[in-house]
Amino acid sequence: MRKGRPTFVITLSETERAQLRVLAKSRAMSAGLVRRARVILLAADGIPQSVIAERIVLTPAMVGHWRRRWRDHGMAGLYDAPRSGRPRTHDDEAVSQLLHTVLRTKPKAATHWSVRLVADETGISKSTVQRYFALFGLQPHRTASFKLSTDPFFVEKVRDIVGLYLNPPDHALVLCVDEKSQIQALERTQPMLPLGLGYLEGITHDDIRHGTTTLFAALNIQSGDVLAQCKPRHRHQEFLGFLHHIDANVPATLDIHLVVDNYATHKHAKVKAWLAKHPRYHMHYTPTYSSWRNQVERWFGLLTQRAIKRGSDRTVRQLIQRIERFVTQYNTTSRPFKWTATADSILQKLNRLLTQISGTSH
Repeated sequence: MRKGRPTFVITLSETERAQLRVLAKSRAMSAGLVRRARVILLAADGIPQSVIAERIVLTPAMVGHWRRRWRDHGMAGLYDAPRSGRPRTHDDEAVSQLLHTVLRTKPKAATHWSVRLVADETGISKSTVQRYFALFGLQPHRTASFKLSTDPFFVEKVRDIVGLYLNPPDHALVLCVDEKSQIQALERTQPMLPLGLGYLEGITHDDIRHGTTTLFAALNIQSGDVLAQCKPRHRHQEFLGFLHHIDANVPATLDIHLVVDNYATHKHAKVKAWLAKHPRYHMHYTPTYSSWRNQVERWFGLLTQRAIKRGSDRTVRQLIQRIERFVTQYNTTSRPFKWTATADSILQKLNRLLTQISGTSH
């Protein structure tokens, strides 16, 4: 302390001393906090301020500063006080104008805003515009596709199919049925480059086409098992053949509920005649443009990612064999997909979308 300035004594309780000792020996805390704890411990032992400064390698003024912080604030005084930081360059009005520009207007010679275009329009730097985009979740360069169903019985079909998923009928089997058509047997023009440490697997962008096959699949929503057949074409004849395949593999004592889309093959006169002769079959059609409500579409996605997308086949037969191997392996560890959306939640989401489009509630 400088001459003429009154001194004060630091007295520590046992709890405070124990806490300070833990801080002074810590290897995890910041070096600054460790030094401050040592300063207070030495000061409480009656060590002169100049001696403390020499031992801790601080200036006497800093030692006095932390002694006063302890006197005024206790343990909290050893921690750095919050700092105001750099003043904002743009006020709320400027940020609001930027958001209005992106959300409510279009650039003159482009379909959407980019960071550079917004920076030119608002006079805000590109880096700052980028930070505001990240802060408010703005992604004007991206779009999300959608298609509204025009089915006049949309609500009824949604409730019917979701009811099957959430509460399947007793003594019955619910099968989601669809076809993945035009699966191409593609042979890569050059050998693949193997996966390595720091290297992606490499495949050529061009290929040789050796024909196509159509996969008919039925997903059991209770067990997750899949019945599948590859056929050369996608007509009602092939669909009837697949129905025979289902009929042969499902116990005769069970009713069968089929969830299918509105493709003409599923509604052909001969298909209807076959269904009439097999009363245990019950057809449930998804609304138009709503194929995602058929759970087998999710399984098709797994098939594409795991067995088809990176394949290289010289013949259609090789492609079919690979698909059949995938189905066999999948069924050994299959689990049902977990459907959680209720009919009401789907309809509420649709109503919000319609409100965004038209500005009125439906």
